[in-house]
Amino acid sequence: MSKVYNWQLGRQMEYPHEEAHPQSQFTFVFNINRCIGCQTCTMACKSTWTFSRGQEQMWWNNVETKPYGGYPQSWDVKLLALLEEANAGGQVWNAGSTGQDEADAGPYGVFDGQTIFEAKNPLKDVAQSRVLGYLPSDDEWRAPNIYEDTAAGQGWRPGEYGKTASLPEHDVWFFYLQRICNHCTYPGCLAACPRGAIYKRPEDGVVLIDQSRCRGYRKCVEACPYKKSFYRPTTRVSEKCIACYPRLEGRDADITPDGEPIETRCMSACVGKIRLQGMVETERDGSWVEDPSNPLYFLIREEQVALPLYPQFGTEPNGYYIPPRWVPRPYLEQMFGPGVEQAIERYVCPSRRLLAVLQLFRATRPIIFRFEIIEGEKVHEREVTLPSGESKTLEIFNDTVIGYGRSDREIVRTTVEEPTFERPAQHPNSI
Repeated sequence: MSKVYNWQLGRQMEYPHEEAHPQSQFTFVFNINRCIGCQTCTMACKSTWTFSRGQEQMWWNNVETKPYGGYPQSWDVKLLALLEEANAGGQVWNAGSTGQDEADAGPYGVFDGQTIFEAKNPLKDVAQSRVLGYLPSDDEWRAPNIYEDTAAGQGWRPGEYGKTASLPEHDVWFFYLQRICNHCTYPGCLAACPRGAIYKRPEDGVVLIDQSRCRGYRKCVEACPYKKSFYRPTTRVSEKCIACYPRLEGRDADITPDGEPIETRCMSACVGKIRLQGMVETERDGSWVEDPSNPLYFLIREEQVALPLYPQFGTEPNGYYIPPRWVPRPYLEQMFGPGVEQAIERYVCPSRRLLAVLQLFRATRPIIFRFEIIEGEKVHEREVTLPSGESKTLEIFNDTVIGYGRSDREIVRTTVEEPTFERPAQHPNSI
């Protein structure tokens, strides 16, 4: 095992391969608060990539209802239980320590527990097993949207109408979790593959499977903690989300005639405008190049309003989520780490700059590499009660946010206050 630095954990960890990083990293942010569970993203991906024989149970993109839903069923609960069994009582965060001289090195504190690369698999006697994991049964793959809209909680109580849905935490709750491959910095699938068939592209960090080398051992399926690697029985090799890399390259004469990289299929089809994807530049040691004008860097590293999914697994996923504000905090903290309370407070009462950047979600198909803000007039002010109970004044300004593509050409311009257009009537029934 090598020692690599995982900034999400705030410490070094064990990993089967030497440290290596791409020039830039494919990254995305999902705003759970906006998702309506329409599954448009799921079907956009399905109709593009996994509509053939042997792919019937492959869902590279899926939206599952938490806390009971999952694809495969109970994928996260099972792995969390395995980690707890391997390190009973030790899977905890030390949120008050960074573990580094620089406070920004570990923004969520230090994870004192064991990752999937550090925990011994209690189900195996094979000493050289590299990654803690399990193979789902056929039954667990049977339904991609099991327990849809099934809520948790104490139920509705007579005489307390509305209390169960009051903030800051609902008594009866569920939320939609949108999932694709996280194209991790330290992928579990890559670490476990005995054939060396899985690799990260050096130009954008997208994780791919070389199917000419794959022999279908399903070690990647077993090792991926998010279960986003799939075995195809008709070809006897594994397949996974490829981040629609032909669209990222901007080289397709039909879909990218101007050469600008564009969003993946699931991103560009999103009805709820919950998705924002892009690239972040990385240093040779894997740290992110400081760039507050990059919307992804701003949301994740500067504002810290978007958090990684199960960072304690140790893969350093490059998919981030703005947590749902109505869900009990202990549940969110075991899913997104100790930065949940701060992220929700900043989302509930956003800074002027954050409010402008939130308008860029799904505002354009080309990928936004840089943004700038033109300040506008103040249009609203009100008192906001934070989840902590503290009151704060929210000031809303009608700022204009401009997004620029890879060539530094303007690709989108939008305002905080949505404009209203009144068309002249042509006749009494005109719409």
